[in-house]
Amino acid sequence: MNTNYLIKVALNSVKRFRFIALLLAAALFVTLSYATIRPNGNGAKLNMLSSEIRISPETSPHNDTLTEAANELTIQEAPSWTGDEDTKSDAKWKTIRMRVTAYCPCRKCCGRHSDGYTASMHKIHRGDRFVAADKKFSFGTEMIIPGYNNSKPVKIEDRGRLIKGNKLDVFFNSHKQAMKWGVKYLDVKVRVN
Repeated sequence: MNTNYLIKVALNSVKRFRFIALLLAAALFVTLSYATIRPNGNGAKLNMLSSEIRISPETSPHNDTLTEAANELTIQEAPSWTGDEDTKSDAKWKTIRMRVTAYCPCRKCCGRHSDGYTASMHKIHRGDRFVAADKKFSFGTEMIIPGYNNSKPVKIEDRGRLIKGNKLDVFFNSHKQAMKWGVKYLDVKVRVN
């Protein structure tokens, strides 16, 4: 085979790959910006909130592919959000009976993992409220634990080798507070999506 031919094919593949990556990045940007792409006679037109980008055959060496992609790309308009709506009103909660213990970031509680970061790489700050739970619950899952954090929702930010099944560890900043909590069996509300 001709070496020049292979080099040309490889370069075209790289160009195509960069173009596809650029097109995917643009599609993601469009989706996040609640924009629309509409094909027109000269290529594609991207409408955003207050500006527009035109991609025409003169500016793109891949005009056929771009027009086809614009024809196939459908973006639904997202509902507007004013900030006044209660985002938690549609939340569903499941109640689970759990064994709830407490811990702090000290060496007695965390051993060699007392570095100031949780298993989810959350940096611990004074006054933080979160829980450590079994990995059947994903990080960020909200829970309401009676008597902890004024019974307001807290997120799962940590794990523990002894925390299996329906066991939780609530976080306190001091060892004294953690020991005061002790061991409780509580009906914990877990947010399900």
